[in-house]
Amino acid sequence: MFFSSCIAHPLISPKISQFGQPGNLHRNVEVDQRFTSALKIRTTDHPSQQARIGAGLLDEWSFARGTRLVIRQKVSTFIPFRKSFEVQASWLPTSQIASSVFTLGTAAVLPFYTLMVFAPKSELTKKSMESSVPFIVLGLLYAYLLYLSWTPDTLKLMFASKYWLPELSGMAKMFSSEMTLASAWIHLLAVDLFAARQVFQDGLQNQIETRHSVSLCLLFCPIGIVTHFVTKAAAKTAADDRHKMH
Repeated sequence: MFFSSCIAHPLISPKISQFGQPGNLHRNVEVDQRFTSALKIRTTDHPSQQARIGAGLLDEWSFARGTRLVIRQKVSTFIPFRKSFEVQASWLPTSQIASSVFTLGTAAVLPFYTLMVFAPKSELTKKSMESSVPFIVLGLLYAYLLYLSWTPDTLKLMFASKYWLPELSGMAKMFSSEMTLASAWIHLLAVDLFAARQVFQDGLQNQIETRHSVSLCLLFCPIGIVTHFVTKAAAKTAADDRHKMH
């Protein structure tokens, strides 16, 4: 019995010393660590991409091979890190764009009102008010703001009624946006300047004082128009009275 066990032991022990010795275990772990390090380096070669790599790390142990780290790779999904280089208006905050265009439009119309009020009979004023350049500039500014403020719900808010008519609640909600409010201001500036020009040219043609009416058109356009009609009617009545007296 003792002899048979001695014979059996050498037959088994070489296998144990070959596969289960600590040196072989250290070598297996070292190889797996190098593979894992190479995998990490490979995934970070491209910093402009974000990668999600799923791998199952399992500890396997066997009497023959010892303990090993087994890496089971799953399907790798690469998600590129998108860097947008498109020229967009979003480079600036929406409030800053609205404020800048609001100030620009207001400053653009003031020289024309100044000429009509303080130098109504000068050639510079007449030529300036015959030009269509200020209205083109205001129209472009308005179109730009309208483009930025337009949303899929704009028409729905404008024509919220079942009869496709504007409602006050919908308009109030729409004008709660600074961009929409700035576009409405540019719209008013263009219409007010056009009305003031009509008042000014009608005054030149009929030799009627228009400075007060033009000034009111800047601040309260409908009142300025009404004031001009009142002034025109009063001037005509005074002219008729002088004609009768002669």
